[in-house]
Amino acid sequence: MTTTAPAPAPTEAVVPVRPPRPDWPDSSVFLQIRVLTARSLRSMATDPGVVLFGLLQPVIILFVLTQVFSKMGAPPNFPAGITYLDFILSAVLVDNAVQSAVQSGVGLVDDLKNGVVARLRSLPIMPSSLLIARSFANLVRSAVQAVVILALAFGVLGYAPAGGAADVAASVGLTLFMSWALGWAFIAAGAWLRRAEPMQNLAVIAILPLMFASSAYMPVQDLPGWLAAVAGVNPLTYAIDATRALALGIPGAEAIVPALVIGCVIAAVGGVLAVLGFRRPLR
Repeated sequence: MTTTAPAPAPTEAVVPVRPPRPDWPDSSVFLQIRVLTARSLRSMATDPGVVLFGLLQPVIILFVLTQVFSKMGAPPNFPAGITYLDFILSAVLVDNAVQSAVQSGVGLVDDLKNGVVARLRSLPIMPSSLLIARSFANLVRSAVQAVVILALAFGVLGYAPAGGAADVAASVGLTLFMSWALGWAFIAAGAWLRRAEPMQNLAVIAILPLMFASSAYMPVQDLPGWLAAVAGVNPLTYAIDATRALALGIPGAEAIVPALVIGCVIAAVGGVLAVLGFRRPLR
């Protein structure tokens, strides 16, 4: 009698278990923000157009504004003993900060269009991490541009503020804070509009009135009545007055508190609106 050997039991295929990536699953929010911020900075640094125009922008703003407006006669309420370069440089820094804040929203629109956001949404990360990272990348961009402006102002134009190094640093710090805060407003606009052209149009509509209806280019007291009233409630007026007072050692430092409060409100409201707009389904 012939016995048939039992067929061997099928062996189960051994599937290698891939260890989880340490940078995303179960990672802290701070690590996610750091990685995404570095990604945004690398994206800017490796784009020659972004680097070139990002460095040219503050140079053009500095030389055009100082050379055009420095030929004007001093208005009646112009601070005594202050050159027009000293007076306007704070406005140049704030104007550059606003221009840089716009790029936060434009960068978010690019991420929404090129598929980066769609890929990141498939990962276990906090959705607002990308928005926070975008705001920090804008802060670094503003800081680099502020350094370029100050280097040219000190080395080429003879900028000599009376406030001292510590006060100038505090003035620049306040400028960077306003850039970060305003960046949230434009991030929110980018999250809702999701198109580059409306973002650019919104930037022009917002920036021109905010800068010219302020104390940027002449004291508020020397503006026409209705324009002075608008400048009196313009948030950029507080920022410019505060940074100018710090750098030049002139009266006006009391505007620091309103500038900080307004900046915090803008950042808080913009952050909430940005998250709400960002959570909408992608089209």
